[in-house]
Amino acid sequence: MSEKALILSTQRTPRGRGKKDAGALSGLHPQELAAQTLNQVIQAGQIAPQDVEDVVLGIVSQVGEQGANLTRNAILAAGLPQTISGVSLNRFCGSGLQAVNFAAMAIMSGMLDVAIGGGVESMSRVPLGSDGGGIDGNNLRLRGTTPQVPQGISADLIAKLYGFSRADLDLFAFESQVKAGKALAAGAFAKSLFAIKDPLTGAILLENEEYPRPETSLETLAALKPAFEKMGAMAVGPNGETLDHIALMKYPQAEHIPHLHTAGNSSGIVDGAAAVLLASEAYVKAHGLQARARIKAMATSGSEPLIMLTGPAEASGKALQKAGMTVADIDLWEINEAFAVVPLQTMQALNIDPAKVNVNGGAIALGHPLGATGAILLGTALDALEDRNLNTALITLCIGGGQAIATIIERL
Repeated sequence: MSEKALILSTQRTPRGRGKKDAGALSGLHPQELAAQTLNQVIQAGQIAPQDVEDVVLGIVSQVGEQGANLTRNAILAAGLPQTISGVSLNRFCGSGLQAVNFAAMAIMSGMLDVAIGGGVESMSRVPLGSDGGGIDGNNLRLRGTTPQVPQGISADLIAKLYGFSRADLDLFAFESQVKAGKALAAGAFAKSLFAIKDPLTGAILLENEEYPRPETSLETLAALKPAFEKMGAMAVGPNGETLDHIALMKYPQAEHIPHLHTAGNSSGIVDGAAAVLLASEAYVKAHGLQARARIKAMATSGSEPLIMLTGPAEASGKALQKAGMTVADIDLWEINEAFAVVPLQTMQALNIDPAKVNVNGGAIALGHPLGATGAILLGTALDALEDRNLNTALITLCIGGGQAIATIIERL
């Protein structure tokens, strides 16, 4: 008999602008971001720190300050018991949710009673691509057999293939900003958001989201230039093929790629961390605790690696099947806004009611700290379920290289 993986608490930092020497969190070592988050989630869960058996964190750029198994060093930086082990993983943008799922799997198998899953990314200090691996690890043989292009070009290609216009993308982005602004004004994130402090002085560095742009209008979005047009025109192939041409060789039906994504309808570059505290049902009962939710089902999927961003529909379908549920059974959806086209294509593919999707805004308005986002979205979904007295949520993210991940939670 498998155990239930119950969620005791979720905590996250505010997201700071991911600019070197400019964002409020850019002066803080990523280990410290994670350390404060771990302490907060344990405190919120009202358990003894020594009861935590393992910590799993997602980190995408595992190099420099985010190398050397950041998770273990964050445990030590937090002053937590040295008996707690830690591991870092990388499933690109799905890393934070995968970390939660792996922690849940360990509990469901009966091997652990208490574990933490989450993630961290300091994009101001360790920028995207810092590991030097590029898209394909610089494997020329793989590049010849399985061509890949940067995600922005894939996003623009999807928009063309699935019939989304620049106006569609900008409208979705505008609505993300509006929803995030309303959520912030209403204190919708307060339950899981804590103020990040300077570990030496105790001074508050950031206590609320730094990235949202409430002044955004459809007119300002429409005025932005395409972000990936010049990239698409770059000659990278052995015979001078551009990135756009490489994409069109795989998808000739597109005929051409209109570059529609901009800085305004794509996710923001930010710093942040998040954690989810999970426990077995036996532990919860033995300690007289009240769990907030349980992990009901989870799934991953692989998709064609050049287009790469259409996987959330498939991963969500797999998770629904494992749970014995349908799209109509899900009260709220968190579909990561890596690019506006991703949730739009997922909603189209699964016929999801837009009113149920990203009700408090998403990464376009709030930012996407790569390794942490999946855990952030799970916490956001749970808070929204409780605020609205609803029961089930599905969290899903597209992943570089043609993957996706989905998790269904059920409120208790």
